[in-house]
Amino acid sequence: MFKTKDYIVVVPARYSSKRLPGKPLKIISGIPMIIRTCLMCLKVIDKSRLIVASDDRRIINCCKKYEIKAMITSKKCKTGTDRVAEVAKKIKVKNYINVQGDEPLFNHLDLKKIIKYTKNNKKVLLGYTSISNKKDFNNKNVPKVVFDNKENLLYASRSPIPSKKNFGISKSWRQVLVYSFPRKKLLKFGNEKKKSYLESLEDIEILRFLELGESVKLIKMSKKSHPVDTRQDLKYVRKVIQKREKRK
Repeated sequence: MFKTKDYIVVVPARYSSKRLPGKPLKIISGIPMIIRTCLMCLKVIDKSRLIVASDDRRIINCCKKYEIKAMITSKKCKTGTDRVAEVAKKIKVKNYINVQGDEPLFNHLDLKKIIKYTKNNKKVLLGYTSISNKKDFNNKNVPKVVFDNKENLLYASRSPIPSKKNFGISKSWRQVLVYSFPRKKLLKFGNEKKKSYLESLEDIEILRFLELGESVKLIKMSKKSHPVDTRQDLKYVRKVIQKREKRK
C-alpha cells in the first residue's frame, strides 16, 4: 500500500477556456463538470488524496460546496501541468497524478492502473489508448502519440500521426489525459519561464518534458475517456451520462 506522502491526485481546472468559457462549471445532469471528474477519482482514492487546482474563485467555491479540497493557483500558469507544479511547491509528496478537470467520463479504473504504475516509478507517465476512427485521427482537438517498442513516448502531435506516405490512416493512438509526475521532474517543468518550442507549436504540454530531456512512459488505458474541448463534446458527454443515469 502507498503511504500518505507517496502521491496525491491533482485536478487542474482553468475557468477561461478559449473554446468553451467557464468549462469546469458546465452542468452535466445537475452536477458541474469539475465535480463529476472528481467523483470518478473518488471511486478509487480517499478525499484526503484529492485536490483541485484552479485560478478562479468560482471553481474553488464550487469544490468547497461538495467538500472537495481546492487550492487557488496563479492565472499566469501556462498549462494544467504548470498548475500542478505550483501545487507541488506547496505540498510535498513523491508523485503527483494529474487528472484533467474536463474528463467527466474518465474511467476510474484507469486511475487505479496509473496509481499502480506510479509505485517505485522514476519516469513521467502518460495515459494513451488506440484511435479507431478516421474522424478522431484527423481531429486537431485530439493529440496523437507515437512510441517505441517499450512504450516510451517519441512524439505527440495534433496532426494525424503516424501517417502513411499517401496520407492514409494507419494504426494510431491518442493521449488519455492522466499523467503521473515525480516531484523533481515536475518542478523542473514548472521552473521553465515559457513554453518550449515544440510544446508551443503543437499546443501539447507533454512535449516540454521531451524537450527538457526527460523520458515519458506511456500506460495503456481504456477507451472510455472523452475530454470536453468544445460545445459538441459537452453535448456528447451530457447524452452519455443521461443514458447511464436512466439505466440505474
